[in-house]
Amino acid sequence: MGRIKSKKYQGVYLNHLENGDISYSVMYKDGNRTQRFTVGKKSEGITETFAYNKRNEIMSKLRLGVDPIVHKKKKEVTTLNDLAKVYFDAKEGENRENKRQHSKYEHHIQGILGDMDIHKISKDDIRRLQKSLADQNKAPKTINGITTLLKAIINYSIKEKDLSLINPVANVKELKIDNKRERFLSIEEIKLLIEVVKDDALLYPFVRMSLSTGARLKSVLNIQKKDIDLTSSAITIKDYKNGTTYTGFFDSDEHKEEVKRAISKIKANDYYIGGQSTPSPNRTIQRHLKKIMDDLFNQDLDIKDTKNRVVPHTLRHTFASQLVIHNIPIFTVKSLLNHSSIEMTMRYAKLAPDSGSMAVKGLYG
Repeated sequence: MGRIKSKKYQGVYLNHLENGDISYSVMYKDGNRTQRFTVGKKSEGITETFAYNKRNEIMSKLRLGVDPIVHKKKKEVTTLNDLAKVYFDAKEGENRENKRQHSKYEHHIQGILGDMDIHKISKDDIRRLQKSLADQNKAPKTINGITTLLKAIINYSIKEKDLSLINPVANVKELKIDNKRERFLSIEEIKLLIEVVKDDALLYPFVRMSLSTGARLKSVLNIQKKDIDLTSSAITIKDYKNGTTYTGFFDSDEHKEEVKRAISKIKANDYYIGGQSTPSPNRTIQRHLKKIMDDLFNQDLDIKDTKNRVVPHTLRHTFASQLVIHNIPIFTVKSLLNHSSIEMTMRYAKLAPDSGSMAVKGLYG
């Protein structure tokens, strides 16, 4: 294939390769000699604009008396592991989250891309990482989270350490996620779950509070004694998704009495779930509850079948679904879920027992 001069940028050439890729090179004058320098390939994230800027950088160095070719030869290889070290060292103060992200990098990214020259990692390499994770039955949401971490690691060195690089993750599309869970627990299934966890000092109060308020996992774990008003039967809930607070309620006097007994033994700032001065870890609840839910409800279901698998978040979905089934107005449901828009709540409207049949029946006498 031939070499084509850029129509837009002076001194930039596009070299069309046999495999369909494009290699960008630049031409410049070094004294009386014309020099050619290969910048990189399109598959590596290089663009005409980047090549043009690289040519300007070379010209600037020449004017300063610096040989850009010698400089290039002296440059040491920078690997993704090098960037990861810089990234995690900078975030050393964010203990728990930093450790979790570091573990994610070591388990899912390091073995595939860690030793690669950062300047040679391409979009195809990112897609190879995504495929490897998918082959391990990782959910699309999990894969997107790992890809986002990779993007953040590279971006940190680009922005904070002036790394001259186009992030190869920048234009890699996230995997499509279908978050529209359809599975919710029936009354019989709710009773079964409660029966199984009734002797667990951590899971039982979590399941009961989740089913009573519909709050997300982190919100339930962060309910403190001072958030519970036994007089008005109200519970102040922190919504970490949108940074607001809202009010939940007890689903029965029996549940209220259970909570009353539990909080009588703890201090105002202690957390209801666990009864300690610090909240119980999300992962502890997820791990233990997931095993029980898998045994009770998920047998023979594919791990990727997110619509039908029962997970801890199903408790929130169950709360909303049962409200609608019991003819609670959709705007009340919106308020109890603390949804930011009615559109988010309308997905449950189809569960209402009276979908309009009574309104139509006898319309014309």
